[in-house]
Amino acid sequence: MTVLSDATLVLPVGVVQGGWVAVADGRITAVGGPERSRPRDPDVVDLGGCWVVPGFVDLHVHGGGGECYDDAGPETIGAISSLHRAHGTTTALASLATAPLDEMLRAAGILADRVDSGALAGIHAEGPFLSPAHAGEQDPAAMLVPDPDVLSRLLDACRGHLRVLTVAPELPGALELVKRAVDQDVAVSIGHTGAGYERTLSAIEAGATLATHLFHAQPGPQQREPGAVAALLEHPDVVVQLIADGIHLHDALLAMVFRLCGSDRVALVTNAMAAAGAGDGRYTLGTREVEVRGGVALFKDTGTLAGSTLTQDAALRRAVDAGVPLLDVVTALSATPARAIGLGGRVGALVPGLAADLLVLGPRLEVDGVMVGGSWLRAPH
Repeated sequence: MTVLSDATLVLPVGVVQGGWVAVADGRITAVGGPERSRPRDPDVVDLGGCWVVPGFVDLHVHGGGGECYDDAGPETIGAISSLHRAHGTTTALASLATAPLDEMLRAAGILADRVDSGALAGIHAEGPFLSPAHAGEQDPAAMLVPDPDVLSRLLDACRGHLRVLTVAPELPGALELVKRAVDQDVAVSIGHTGAGYERTLSAIEAGATLATHLFHAQPGPQQREPGAVAALLEHPDVVVQLIADGIHLHDALLAMVFRLCGSDRVALVTNAMAAAGAGDGRYTLGTREVEVRGGVALFKDTGTLAGSTLTQDAALRRAVDAGVPLLDVVTALSATPARAIGLGGRVGALVPGLAADLLVLGPRLEVDGVMVGGSWLRAPH
């Protein structure tokens, strides 16, 4: 047994100073404060008051370290995961960008192998059932009208590991496709859409429970058409994804969504592309060239955003600086996204019985230690 002592714990019930966490056999076995006696004769790691938070859960990440999940081989997928783990993401879905169907199916098969190995928690397909008029960084030429046969092929390629599917609900056949996906235990996320308010509510009624990078690649609310954004913000059953990089979303809007929805309905995501952790330079996203300058990824031909270079530790600091309470930010980085994909009973909180996936953060909320399954990937200093 290992006990992390003299820690400032961020627990579901609040922040506890002088706390401790006991870990054994890959799981959290006990959590306590200064008033509760810790287990006897453990291997004690004194953290000197450092923060301990659950490992982050990222529902939307395309790559990092110079590589992308869509075209990476088995040997480089591990490098992407390692880059994000070093920045606090201990559980992640690999996001597939919209591409010609055969390419998506090939990539899904490779990613399914990595899920089997435990390197990934599952797969997020960002398409191909998206609106070409709201393509964002996705390839409009590869987008398809919702088709149950295509969905079946995608499910087969993912071998039971497709956890999230992004769909534009205004497309013909989309509502029936949402129902089919949900029946297969796939969480449907609304995104890359121009759907109106009522159509979006119909998709939620059909089973959609997530919003893909809210505000991005979709029209904002108007006085006579609240649109998808308003429907997604107001509905109590929807978890909205936000990219807290100060580029995709203004800090004031970020803080406002937390106030409107509460942290149990916000999942902070990176939407990271290959340049995350790799620095400025030129990259490719599908068939298009991306130039990254000052950490901002833009398509060279259009100057529009091409994903982000964000990591979750930077998102944590950005949201706190924007005025969101630390407890709420940690919840949006861990418990809420875990619950959104059915993993709330396994990861996402400092609770006995859950996996010992946790982070030690320094005084500036920098990652100082990373533990996954009870083992240090990076021991605290």
